[in-house]
Amino acid sequence: MTIYQLSLFLENKPGRLSEPCQVLAKAGINILTLSLADTQQFGIMRLIVRDCQKGKAVLEAAGFIVSITEVVATEVADRPGGLAEVLEIIEDGCVNIEYMYAFTFRSADKAVLVFRFDNPAAAIELLRAKGINVIGGVELYERAEG
Repeated sequence: MTIYQLSLFLENKPGRLSEPCQVLAKAGINILTLSLADTQQFGIMRLIVRDCQKGKAVLEAAGFIVSITEVVATEVADRPGGLAEVLEIIEDGCVNIEYMYAFTFRSADKAVLVFRFDNPAAAIELLRAKGINVIGGVELYERAEG
């Protein structure tokens, strides 16, 4: 059960980060969470919105280079060692984590994290086998907006 994320390539210059946010806002698209990674000359803005295809279309129409990637959202116990336990499951299953970031909301006593795996299907199977809740798109959007 994967969800979709938009990835945008941005020049690493003042004002470039606000432009895609303004484009999405004008189109009525809410950003549920995002991550930003940079180098000296460019950055990659990764974000999750409810309507990924619409978000991609409006951003491309505004001149941005956008790709869609599959990511996995999971609940992680929000306590010392909670993340370490999930990472151990993933490492024991020999699945590589390319990157991860967190949502700004919690789910009861759990944090919600987004993972980009080299093999999402294998990661989901491993996590579910160990009782880790993998969150689907509809449930995730309802929690984030709700």
